[in-house]
Amino acid sequence: MKKLLVIPVALAALTGCAGFAFSGQGTAMGGLYTDADTPFAVTQNDVGKKKGESCATSILGLVTTGDASVRSAADAAGIKNISAVDSSFMQILGLYSKYCVVVSGKG
Repeated sequence: MKKLLVIPVALAALTGCAGFAFSGQGTAMGGLYTDADTPFAVTQNDVGKKKGESCATSILGLVTTGDASVRSAADAAGIKNISAVDSSFMQILGLYSKYCVVVSGKG
C-alpha cells in the first residue's frame, strides 16, 4: 500500500517547480495547469496593430532558457513605438513552464 502512495506524493512534491523560474511576474499560478495572460505596462503611444512576442521556458525550474525581454519582442515584430506590454504564462504540472512578453505598437 505504501508503494502506491509514492507516485502521488512525488508528483505533488514536483508540482510548481518549473513555475519557480518565473515567480514574481504577477501571474496567477494553478497547481496542475496554468494558462493566463496579464497586462504589464501601457504607454502614451497610439495603439498599433503590430504584435511581437519573446519567450523563455523552464523544465522543473532547473533549466531555464530563452529571451523574454521587451526589446526582443519589439524587434521580432519591427515595433519602434511601443503602446502596451503584456505577459503570458503557461505551466503544466510544474514540470514545464513558459513565460512570454507580448509587445504591441507601431513600426
